Amino acid sequence: MQQTFRDAFLAAIKNTGKSMRQVALDAGVSYEQLKNLAQGKSKSTNVDDAVRIAASFGISLEDFLEGRMSPSSEVPTIAIAGKVGAGAQVPVFDAYEKGDGPQVECPPGLSPHGIVAVEVEGDSMEPIYSDGDLLFYTRNGHDAVPSEDIGHRCVCEDEDGMGWVKQIKPGDEPGLFHLISLNPGANNIWNVRLKWAARVRLHWPAELAKKA
Repeated sequence: MQQTFRDAFLAAIKNTGKSMRQVALDAGVSYEQLKNLAQGKSKSTNVDDAVRIAASFGISLEDFLEGRMSPSSEVPTIAIAGKVGAGAQVPVFDAYEKGDGPQVECPPGLSPHGIVAVEVEGDSMEPIYSDGDLLFYTRNGHDAVPSEDIGHRCVCEDEDGMGWVKQIKPGDEPGLFHLISLNPGANNIWNVRLKWAARVRLHWPAELAKKA
């Protein structure tokens, strides 16, 4: 039986003995946010933070809400669909439908269903994303650029079939987009048409990725 996120959080703290400061550090969320949650000033949080908080206990959000603190012994895997360019020009290889690419262990807190992993090539998104890092995303609408993803770091494919990881911003005309690099020494790409874009849901540094 699912409980409120606040109840699940308090139970997880009690059952594991983990401090809120350690959870905040592991999950990458603010300590004040967790303190407000524990004190009842808020009873829930946004989905991204909820997934991160559950992952800090080594379990999925579903298991977290159900109070199942022991992850299953068999770790699910996700297919790596190919590479995306962070400066480098990389043709998209999308194994999403087939799932026959190399496999990586599914990160704690993510469902393996509907998730795609890609490997970063290049350094234009330093210092956030480095060459060899893995990015996880969900393709919602295979041929669309969701309005809610604009302004965020996304995996995307341009009309020439090149795959990129960039911050997407509106272009100078409808249907065009600017692809912005985070590395100040790297080039931006202006006014391009995109086949699709999907917001990065999770970033895994190369040294943490466990290839299956």
